[in-house]
Amino acid sequence: MRFFDPHIHMVSRTTDDYQNMAAAGIRAVIEPAFWMGQPRTNVGSFVDYFATLVGWERFRASQFGISHYCTIGVNSKEANNEGLAREALELLPLFALKEGVVAIGEIGYDEMTPAEEWVYQHQLQFAVDHDMVVMVHTPHRDKKNGVLRSIDVAREVGVPMEKLVIDHNNEETVQSVLDAGAWAAFTIYPNTKMGSERMVEVVRQYGPERIIVDSSADWGVSDPLSVPKTAHLMQERGIDPSAIELTCWQNALDAYAQSGQIDVEELLKEPVIDQSQRFSDNSVLRGQQPRIDEPVKN
Repeated sequence: MRFFDPHIHMVSRTTDDYQNMAAAGIRAVIEPAFWMGQPRTNVGSFVDYFATLVGWERFRASQFGISHYCTIGVNSKEANNEGLAREALELLPLFALKEGVVAIGEIGYDEMTPAEEWVYQHQLQFAVDHDMVVMVHTPHRDKKNGVLRSIDVAREVGVPMEKLVIDHNNEETVQSVLDAGAWAAFTIYPNTKMGSERMVEVVRQYGPERIIVDSSADWGVSDPLSVPKTAHLMQERGIDPSAIELTCWQNALDAYAQSGQIDVEELLKEPVIDQSQRFSDNSVLRGQQPRIDEPVKN
């Protein structure tokens, strides 16, 4: 089985994670722009972070046979520093249109403040103007109202529902997202979000259409293997194999391939790894023998 984890914060993970993910069948990831765990103090930190997402992290993933894509945006939690947020928004044209960027995100609400709404609307408009997919972060508190507001505002700005991915759903919100015609993503993250057992039952109840499984693994206690582990549990619990493939691979591919940034044909090929390559004169290796695959013959 092959898997797509369309929401994982790999800058927080180790090369061991990449190795384990590749061994578990994860073939592609999307890394959404996120916050650092502490407040940023200047716009330069956004510049370096966005550059890492489209540069070093993309390279690092390739060294383990994983295709890395990202989303660019000002996170809802960071929107409340209004001056800095406005400076960061000026960076969108510089980074969001680069190769490998599949969406604007993750954007949306945290505390449902006016500042968050303004930053959300601004980025939705950018997405509409550039015909981009949008990845929405939904709040941890008052989630149902946050989801409904996220959808309403996106619709008002003019985002096509088929280009709207609402993430961090639960049993209370899934029907609203599906009814709107958007994609319903679920984060398998210990304690604070969904667990694999609950995810199995969501797929059993609602079916696999427009439902996406991801891990959101980051610098907190989290699991970068959540997607394959959930898929295997679905298999054990008798979920149809076609539904597993849709929720853990194909739906994410279909949603984000709308960006035009995913070469689907290339993604389906066996990856060819060359660990002798470098990025800005840096390698993922520290004295190890590089893996250099022979080119695949047609």
